[in-house]
Amino acid sequence: MKADRHAKIVIIGAGAIGCAIAYHLARQGERDVLVLEKAQVTHGSTWHAAGLVGQLRGKRSLTRLMQNSVAVFDRLAGESGMATDWKKVGSLRLAASDARWSEIRRSVQLAKSFGFEAHLVSPDEARRMFPHIDPKGVVGAAWIPTDGYIDPYAVTMAFASSARKGGVRIEEGVTVTGIVVKGRRALGVVTDHGTISADVVVNAAGYWARRVGAMAGVPVAAGVVEHQYFVTEKGLDVPDNLTTLRDPDHNFYLKPEVGGSWAIGGWEEGTRALWNQWAPFDFARELFPANMDRLELFALPAAERLPVLNDIGIKTVINGPIPVSADGEPIMGLAPELDNFYLACGFTAGIAASGGAGEAMANWILHGDPGLDLWPFDARRFGVPHARASWLAARAAEAYAAYYKVHWPGEEHHAGRGLRRSPLYEPLRAAGAVFGARFGWERANWFKSSDATATDTPSFEDKPGWHAAVAAEVRAIREGVALIDQTSFSKFELSGPGAQAALNRIAAADIAGDPGRAIYTQLLNDKGGIEADLTILHRGDEDFLIVTGSGFGVRDANWITRQLPEGMGLRDVTNAHVVLNICGPMARTVLSSLTDADLSNGAFPFLSAREIVVGHAPAYAVRVGYVGELGWELYIPTEYAAHVYETLKAAGAAAGIRDVGYRAIESCRLEKGYLYWSADITPETTPYEAGLGFAVAMGKGDFTGRKALEAADKPKRKLVTLTVEGFAPFLSGETVLYDGKPVASLTSAGYGHHLGKTIGFAYLPAELAGEQGFTIEAFGTPYAATRGPRCLYDAKMERLKA
Repeated sequence: MKADRHAKIVIIGAGAIGCAIAYHLARQGERDVLVLEKAQVTHGSTWHAAGLVGQLRGKRSLTRLMQNSVAVFDRLAGESGMATDWKKVGSLRLAASDARWSEIRRSVQLAKSFGFEAHLVSPDEARRMFPHIDPKGVVGAAWIPTDGYIDPYAVTMAFASSARKGGVRIEEGVTVTGIVVKGRRALGVVTDHGTISADVVVNAAGYWARRVGAMAGVPVAAGVVEHQYFVTEKGLDVPDNLTTLRDPDHNFYLKPEVGGSWAIGGWEEGTRALWNQWAPFDFARELFPANMDRLELFALPAAERLPVLNDIGIKTVINGPIPVSADGEPIMGLAPELDNFYLACGFTAGIAASGGAGEAMANWILHGDPGLDLWPFDARRFGVPHARASWLAARAAEAYAAYYKVHWPGEEHHAGRGLRRSPLYEPLRAAGAVFGARFGWERANWFKSSDATATDTPSFEDKPGWHAAVAAEVRAIREGVALIDQTSFSKFELSGPGAQAALNRIAAADIAGDPGRAIYTQLLNDKGGIEADLTILHRGDEDFLIVTGSGFGVRDANWITRQLPEGMGLRDVTNAHVVLNICGPMARTVLSSLTDADLSNGAFPFLSAREIVVGHAPAYAVRVGYVGELGWELYIPTEYAAHVYETLKAAGAAAGIRDVGYRAIESCRLEKGYLYWSADITPETTPYEAGLGFAVAMGKGDFTGRKALEAADKPKRKLVTLTVEGFAPFLSGETVLYDGKPVASLTSAGYGHHLGKTIGFAYLPAELAGEQGFTIEAFGTPYAATRGPRCLYDAKMERLKA
């Protein structure tokens, strides 16, 4: 690229996130950093943000990121020599419903497993901490002493000042108008003040991030909507150490302001999605007129909780644009389309996250690793469908309004539904399917036909409404024969000379060998951590089909692509194949009646794969499955899907064949001890810790992660299976105690319908992994747990290999 000048790292956007990234880069010694801001520092959503800081999230690593922010805020004023108005006054979150109280108690339980300080307090204690509240209807509250609030403008200026002291250049009034891309690299940026080549480009452009991403050919699922809050008149009796307050059941948050006033905002229904998700570049330090109809949706409930609001007026209403991603969480990391273009956008709570997010991004840029498992924030959780304007607008508005709603276990989105449908969608709907969604695909969670009394009603502490229906579906899998539509699997072809050798260097398992096999494997990083967990189908000489989870396709394909030799690439064939899983002890009998292929165990053993004919249609049959039962996954060309489904249903009628959904799969995989990537295994866990050493071929030669595994000491922790007789309200994340002390938390959990046990997985310290006497705490109740074998069902694989 012919450019007027060069910078090693160019950051687009000087809001809180962009300046925090620059600050952390400088702190790690990186001097050649240029921040470009089209207006002035903080001009975007930063300057009008409320500035609340809350840390507790649903996963340890995400809580750690927010804790890292607080650690930065604790030191930033001293480092920069600038006041940040950081007030570590704590936060109080009220529960005014039984459902909210369950949610809050669960959050505090998670905090205990994280080693994070959080407390449950009574309504009277809550009122003592915040005397203005009317405690009517309050069931309890959570108190987090290290939360607080900070001035958004001041903290961003402090980041900028410290970054400049470290050698970073920040240029205001410079608009990026284009990004030059060649192959898989961004070569630099074009601005209204000339061209700048770069080794790394970072998109931290706030609610302009989607436009900036499009310049580089990168779809970004960061939307933009209106958000309002108001500031009361002064004169309230507000002590300097008054805590912040959140009352999600009344849909408002509150932080004290200077001079005895409060800033109060909420997350109301009906917010306006803006500019067709294409924010104009000439919009900077501007606001919209107040929308009083929407303001009432949180102002009136706030006045019910805080009667003093009826006696004071509103001084100012702040109504401005804020970024909201397609699922309400930030978008971070390397864009999958390019090798040097990073995303740090979609931050609805950008001020609170800025310190930790800036540190993670600096680590990612300089070391290739954020230092935390940030999959829930990872850019690769989204794909092209999520960035389309109309879909994004609907989903962003829903995510905004859901911010303070009760987040039920197993809840589903409602906006943007019906986007991707299997050819079997209509037959399954007619059969009573209750659908959920994953990566835009409609998938059957369970079937009304399995139990006429079942409802799609989630629960925290009781059995969910679908419990009996799932029990019937599990029974069909374990005792009869079942069909599962798994078309949403992400599928990629790799073929041509060198394909086998390339996969053997990338995968931990041995890919060498003859065609006709299914190979279960992990893909490891240089530290030996598990970046992906998938199946490779060896169809022919140098011809492979790679199959992974619906939501992991972008991530896993990106991980593989970055390691392929030049000139070799994956082909996404997800939409070309319907996947129909026939499973259960009667599966062979039913399938054999429709094919002339020999399906006997000798002719078609476990992990075999070959072309067969089902009815009149071709299918690539793979003897594998995620439920731990005899069965075949049938990869069927899309146009034949309905024929194969109808033929199997007719042939299996006498055996009581049943359609089953993903909730039954979850129950069965827990019984079988099968693991789920992003919960039980992550980039921070190794195969040996997870009991997956059988899938690692150390004798095959070099592969990614091998050196780390060779150099590693004996694992210091081990994944074990813990059970409780009967039903217990385990949802994952519950604290595991030994001798009354927290030693682990459940990575995933649920009810095993066939075994009649509640099952959870946990990483225990190696010295405790063989012990008994564990307790699992959920919603304040301790449950005696038994450490069982890793595989509770068919441990000898006799049924699976029958």
